[in-house]
Amino acid sequence: MTRHLLDLSELSAGEAVYILELAQKIKHAPREELLNFCPGYRAAIIFEKPSTRTRVSLELAVSMLGGKPVVLSSSEMQLSRGEEIRDTARVLERYVDAIAARVNSHQTLEKMATYSKVPVINALSDLHHPLQALADVFTLYEKLGHLSFTLAYVGDGNNVCHSLIMAAGLFGFRLKVSTPEGYEPKDEVIQKARQSGKLNYEFFKDPSEAIRESDAVYTDTWVSMGFDSQREVRLKDFAAWQVNSKLLAAAGKEVYFMHCLPAHKGEEVTEEVFESSSSIVFDQAENRLYTSAAVFLYLWKEVVT
Repeated sequence: MTRHLLDLSELSAGEAVYILELAQKIKHAPREELLNFCPGYRAAIIFEKPSTRTRVSLELAVSMLGGKPVVLSSSEMQLSRGEEIRDTARVLERYVDAIAARVNSHQTLEKMATYSKVPVINALSDLHHPLQALADVFTLYEKLGHLSFTLAYVGDGNNVCHSLIMAAGLFGFRLKVSTPEGYEPKDEVIQKARQSGKLNYEFFKDPSEAIRESDAVYTDTWVSMGFDSQREVRLKDFAAWQVNSKLLAAAGKEVYFMHCLPAHKGEEVTEEVFESSSSIVFDQAENRLYTSAAVFLYLWKEVVT
């Protein structure tokens, strides 16, 4: 049965930790050694949405392992002219060893996975962002040396938040979430996390309470792609959830600041916090490369063995 990664519930705790170990090995291995990890590997990388970190990290991840990435925007594929997703998946599986896709709708990935005999990897959907969450956990593991940390997420209960909820149950860290009313994480995600194993998720109406005694504080943009028409309303609704020095003081100790980027300084985070010595946002961005490579390598091993 083909292994896919549409969300983190498709990994066991042991597999997830192994992927972090692979990421660490890849990060510190000589470049010439890495080229022998997946010789001849081929991956199709599809983008329905603009990207910086996902595009560069996925393309380089395949290349650094000795593989060949084929990067495609939906506008240059027959998908843009009405070809069915299932037909695209059945064609690509005959060319490549994996398909990674950054899509508008999670249902697109589900359809691809249904018809693809090679792994389909979620490079971002409206519901989940598993590759980001893996990089986030890896980054905190590097900084703290363990997985028994407490992470506070404040802001929009979006795809990043959803994947962190799944990750908390998978890795066993404590996740404290605070969002404005009406922007909470989806119940279906919380229920899926609960069904797949331990749920280490707590919700707080007050962002200060979520941040209290946390080791790191995470936020994301308040106006994601597709929500531009709601911009003014969202800026007003999220005002009390801005990560600034006053809010961070609620932790009662020094905490790391995290963001998946791109950041809108002056909105979800102040310039002061973003540029502070506690900010590890660029470590997160860098680690996208190594955790993505680890996912490709792990799923490739699953196929060849």
